[in-house]
Amino acid sequence: MTAPLVSRKSQLFLLGFLTSIFLVNFLSRMVLAPLMPVIEQDLALGHTAAGVFFMMMAMGYSAGLIGSGFLSARIGHRRTIALAAVACGSAFFLIAASHTLWMIRLGLFFIGVSTGIYLPAGITTITASVLPAHWGRALSVHELAPTLAFISAPLIAEALLIFFPWPGVLVLIGSVSVLLGLFFFRLAPAGDLRGEAPTFGSVRLLFGRPAIWIMGALFSLAITASVGIYSMMPLYLVAERGIDRSLANTLLGLSRIPVLPVALLSGWISDRIGPKPTLAAVILFNGLTIILLGILPGRWVILMVFLQPLLTVCFFPAGFTVLSRIVPPQMRNLSVSLAVFIAYVTGGGLFPIALGAFGDAGMFSLAFVLTGGITILALPLVVRLDLAEIKSV
Repeated sequence: MTAPLVSRKSQLFLLGFLTSIFLVNFLSRMVLAPLMPVIEQDLALGHTAAGVFFMMMAMGYSAGLIGSGFLSARIGHRRTIALAAVACGSAFFLIAASHTLWMIRLGLFFIGVSTGIYLPAGITTITASVLPAHWGRALSVHELAPTLAFISAPLIAEALLIFFPWPGVLVLIGSVSVLLGLFFFRLAPAGDLRGEAPTFGSVRLLFGRPAIWIMGALFSLAITASVGIYSMMPLYLVAERGIDRSLANTLLGLSRIPVLPVALLSGWISDRIGPKPTLAAVILFNGLTIILLGILPGRWVILMVFLQPLLTVCFFPAGFTVLSRIVPPQMRNLSVSLAVFIAYVTGGGLFPIALGAFGDAGMFSLAFVLTGGITILALPLVVRLDLAEIKSV
């Protein structure tokens, strides 16, 4: 695809709209982390059971990623994005009205499904609407949403918990998601671009590209370093490090503020030095800081809470640029779906359960050290990433 679908003014409006939806989309998954100490106490859960909540969202998210191709092929990316936002808000209403643990888990699964539906459609809409030379910068603006969600989730949770119980917090966030979806359906200049549903041939083509497998593994580490660690950080700081819950959530939110300028520069960095050096630097930095999260004594851990997420945001514009270039334009949504599917099952689902199990065994810190070590050991995968393959498509 060599030309954008919409005018420059419409590109900016569309990018801002999609970033807003992605913000609420991401906030919907992240707000559970700062609420978890309250939810654990209210429902009498252990750390492992809390980790299962994140696994339910990850399973739903993975299902949504795969189903997004089928849905966007039938109704187009614009309607898919609007439906995802409305469905996410409706899932929050279900959780708030639930009276059993299994109903809450079902609601979390549906949150995962609805938020997973969004990402391939959103990324494909951006790359179809912006010239390839500007993909890195456009995607870096879009990637401001996770950073803003990381900042706002604990601050919003602590502010709203003063006035509402945790189900009430979910109802408010769900209402915003529904309204955004309805407004996007009415106002967005997204055209009628349709995705490609997964077929045996298209999946075989993707599986046959080594770069897809490498990017799936690297995305797994990036999701672990961002979503996975963030999800369990409040429990780690409260249960393992003895920090007050309100202070832990405040620190968690404030720690993402320095990430904002890095997020704005991340697309420029990727476009300037290329995806391979960007990915290598991020992987190395993540590994070292995750290890230090586990081994630094006392309140020194607070320094790592601020440093650890600093460069993670640089991974995603480079990663999504790679995924968009290694396949034909009509298969971009599939490449995003497959790579992020692999990543979210591991980094967003299995990791929180494993970390919770280590926490129940009194070994929270060891889990961080092992995770950081595995991250550093993945550096050779970046070396093996075939950029010639990317350029040849």
